Amino acid sequence: MEQNTLKRRGVGLTGVDKTRSFGGYTLFCPLTSDVAYLVDIDGKELHSWKLPGRVGRHARILPNGNLAVNTRQPFKKTTKDGGIYPFPFFNKYGGGVMSELNPEGQVVRRFVDPFGHHDQYHYGDGRILYTSLEAMSPEESAKVVGGVPGSEVDGITYADTINEVDADGKLVWQWKVSERLPRDEYPLQPHYTREHYPLINAVYPMRDGKHILASMRSVSAVIIIERSSGNIVWKLGSDVLAQQHNATELENGNILIFDNGSFRNGVSMSFTRAVEVEVATKRIVWEYRDRSQMDAFYTAYMGSAQRLPNGNTVLCESAYGRIFEVTADGYICWEYLNPHFSKYIDSETAKLWPSESNALFRAYRYSLEEIPWLKQRLESSETEKGVLVEDARSKKTGRWWTACRLQ
Repeated sequence: MEQNTLKRRGVGLTGVDKTRSFGGYTLFCPLTSDVAYLVDIDGKELHSWKLPGRVGRHARILPNGNLAVNTRQPFKKTTKDGGIYPFPFFNKYGGGVMSELNPEGQVVRRFVDPFGHHDQYHYGDGRILYTSLEAMSPEESAKVVGGVPGSEVDGITYADTINEVDADGKLVWQWKVSERLPRDEYPLQPHYTREHYPLINAVYPMRDGKHILASMRSVSAVIIIERSSGNIVWKLGSDVLAQQHNATELENGNILIFDNGSFRNGVSMSFTRAVEVEVATKRIVWEYRDRSQMDAFYTAYMGSAQRLPNGNTVLCESAYGRIFEVTADGYICWEYLNPHFSKYIDSETAKLWPSESNALFRAYRYSLEEIPWLKQRLESSETEKGVLVEDARSKKTGRWWTACRLQ
């Protein structure tokens, strides 16, 4: 009997209502692998990319059709700049090789920051906004509030930075937690180690070009940073959120957040939800929770939420490799479970996570218009089929044998 509970329950496409789904094509990267997959609304795999290493977290398709992806640095114990794996868990979420791949999987652009982790926003013109780390001094590390006492790395806490580089890899903007984040206002929650502060897991350039949206998991806060001053001009904290991920700005100016729910204040049962928050009032104007029971939709870590043009939302329940689409009124109209299970192939991460997994960090849905090379391929395929059918019908032309051979 199958001993993996997720496999036993069933994987792949579990259901679809095409009358209510947005349709399109879903991109995902199993965290244990070096492959990205694109599936259609029927769960059929249409394309895959062999990545230049095990995926760090996730991939996106850029407007030009190329794949933007971050992959893990090959393991090195130390380097002349102090080592690229400052603490063991960095093996799991480090992803400092930021690449752009064409549809054939060839790397057309690459930038490397050994301390890069979690999120990289590729603008599509070579610029990248991403999260990185820096070591604080023992004195500054001691000023971090909260967390598990004594859990620093040899007395050191690594603090996040948000960096933006241009197409040549030159640093053009930077925001440092060590300089800009008030320690008392953003304490580490008690169950977190003090090795990494405050664990920024999402960065997103806002549409006005003047602000950056950032999600900080281990302090349960989403903030808006003013580019010009570096000031934090907006905050949503742990009174609303719990270990959240993937904060993004919507077309209407609201913010969509995947709210994991671990150690949620004021509740005895953990549950995950997605929330849309109005910036001016901080009011939740839309929320999705599972209709059947609170904990039926729950992932303690990772996760994503993407608003689609028709108002539906694609959610990734990351720990279980579950991707599903819901309508504005909470109706599940598509569900797919990642069928690709494996163990982490690098021994360093396998020590942290020895069992096989189908976990994902994020998933993204695209229309056919957003994937120009796929549109061309499918249109060419349909044209070819049409020609073959016409050939088969035209026995008198002498092309019957050719059509049969091609089919």
